[in-house]
Amino acid sequence: MKHILVVEDDPIQQQHLCAVLKSVDAEVTVVNDGSAAVQAAERVQPDLILMDIIMPGIDGFAACRSITNGAHTKQIPVLIVSSKNQQADRVWAQLQGAQALIGKPYTDAEMLAQVNAYL
Repeated sequence: MKHILVVEDDPIQQQHLCAVLKSVDAEVTVVNDGSAAVQAAERVQPDLILMDIIMPGIDGFAACRSITNGAHTKQIPVLIVSSKNQQADRVWAQLQGAQALIGKPYTDAEMLAQVNAYL
């Protein structure tokens, strides 16, 4: 079974994303900050990471950079999911190693299309 790591500090966004992901045949693990994301990526070795940017402590960009540069985690695709979706944010996300940036608000279909493309 595939495994998705959701990194989101907002409980409402967490619930919505988990509800959308129910139609995907995957186990979902949720953490709510960048530090926990890096630790979970090492421990769980998920098939995909959905990462918010604005979080307490280590932000999503720094966590993404750490994961995509990590010896044991660099193969895991990271999709940034954020309301920060200007062109500069998209470029910066790619420079940190993210595969794509999904802008909030997103439709369920948009999210599922991206998730299925990387699983």
